[in-house]
Amino acid sequence: MSRTESVTVFTHHQPEETSDAVKRLMEVASERGVEVRFPQAEVEKHGIEPGPGRVLGVDPEAAVDLALVFGGDGTILTALRACARERTPVFGFNFGAIGFLSTVDREHIEEGLTHALDGDYELLRIPALAVQFDGERRIGVNDISFQRRPSSRVATLGYSVGSEQLGRVRCDGLVAATPVGSTGYNLANGGPVLAWGVEGFVVSFIAPHTLTARALVVAPADPLTVTNESETDAVDVTTDGRPIGALEPGAELQVRFHDDQVLLAQLEGASFYHRFRDKFGRLAN
Repeated sequence: MSRTESVTVFTHHQPEETSDAVKRLMEVASERGVEVRFPQAEVEKHGIEPGPGRVLGVDPEAAVDLALVFGGDGTILTALRACARERTPVFGFNFGAIGFLSTVDREHIEEGLTHALDGDYELLRIPALAVQFDGERRIGVNDISFQRRPSSRVATLGYSVGSEQLGRVRCDGLVAATPVGSTGYNLANGGPVLAWGVEGFVVSFIAPHTLTARALVVAPADPLTVTNESETDAVDVTTDGRPIGALEPGAELQVRFHDDQVLLAQLEGASFYHRFRDKFGRLAN
């Protein structure tokens, strides 16, 4: 990749954990003549003051050479969605618990900044799932889920793939996950892990009230249609864990797989299997 000339910063909700990393970024960027751009939320979070090479209050979705994330997987997902429109690469430093999407651990901040600002990284093109909700396209890099509300009864969800109705399940919810998201909510549901690069997505169920509900891997060209067959209760729809609205009784929503939607920066030689062994094997010890 070419040398980085401008970056946008994203951090998680605990600024005391990332403030030193942000300060070091500003120092290194100033030495290299790299412009650092801060969305308003980051300005307020870290008390960033105007200075040479800093642009404050920017649109987080605006075009830039690279997005730098200091946070966990949730913050990286937020950055990936924000950067999807302009296809800005996202380079993540792990300041979270697992950091499956991160490129560099927090202990290696100096080395990581050098790689990022030198453009010394590879790009992984990642798919996403999309729905049209209230006339707006919403994407989930990890997953799109349908969940009963805490005060509601068990949901009844019908689901079809292509033109074939596959069944109706009484459950707490349904999760459609990309390969990247298959190690998240889907894995907790007992669904299969899909290696990055697999074309397609997986459908799994949250606490199904039947022994016959099984996770299903869906081909990339086949849309998934979910129908809320509950009589009185709406179900919440989320993208990457963020609520976008409710699916009312009798309503349906179609989920589609779209390849090559976001760009994740990673160091040369990194692989899905190395991440899987490192993150999940280590946690199991």
